[in-house]
Amino acid sequence: MGVRLLLAVGAGAVAAVPFGLLLLLVEGAWPPLLRLDAGAARQLHEVALAHPGWTATLRFLSDWLWDPATLRIAVALLTGWLLYRRAWRLAAWAATTAIGGALTGVLVKVVVERARPSLQDPVAQAPGYSFPSGHTMTATTSCAVLLLVLLPLVPRRWRGLCWAAAGISVLGVGFTRIALGVHWFSDVIGGWLLGGAVVVLTGWAFEAWRSDAGRPRTDVSEGLEPELTDEEPEPRAYGTESGSRDR
Repeated sequence: MGVRLLLAVGAGAVAAVPFGLLLLLVEGAWPPLLRLDAGAARQLHEVALAHPGWTATLRFLSDWLWDPATLRIAVALLTGWLLYRRAWRLAAWAATTAIGGALTGVLVKVVVERARPSLQDPVAQAPGYSFPSGHTMTATTSCAVLLLVLLPLVPRRWRGLCWAAAGISVLGVGFTRIALGVHWFSDVIGGWLLGGAVVVLTGWAFEAWRSDAGRPRTDVSEGLEPELTDEEPEPRAYGTESGSRDR
């Protein structure tokens, strides 16, 4: 078990390398990155000012449908359902991924202390620091939790749509934050990368749990716990399979 958890930590560290490189560029105020950020902010802000209807739609998506509170409530409800189903390990993974991602994002924001874009005639405002984007990071971790938990319950012919919906949501959140002028482009990239690193770390740790319980490795297309469709998704004891799902 210890070796498998060590491998999970290693996988998380590797996944965090791109974020670490981006963080160095942000902290070092790398000129090409600053020009990219400024150019994207300026151009999208011009579009937002010229199309108020479009901007109102983006505000609705960002402030309601894809708001971190909305996504966290969805994950909390899912976690409660998993506890009801007695899928203890999967519930612990969902909660750990959501809470760990949120705390990690806040910690990095406080350490970096990057200012948000300051635009003339802003169409939206947001408090706090800018890097990484909390909306984007929450969308990444929350959509991953919802997708990887619920996939076993979805017929195979519909799973592609589930992946597409999750991908559109994660990308869409990032776009709305830049278009509304409350985040730099690199903030959004940072949210995606750091959120992905958290999911990789906790996902590998969950696989270690599965191996410890005597269950085989799973393909990501099957979700984290294919046995969720069984009457008893949780193994009775270490090394003992439960349920009778036809594999």
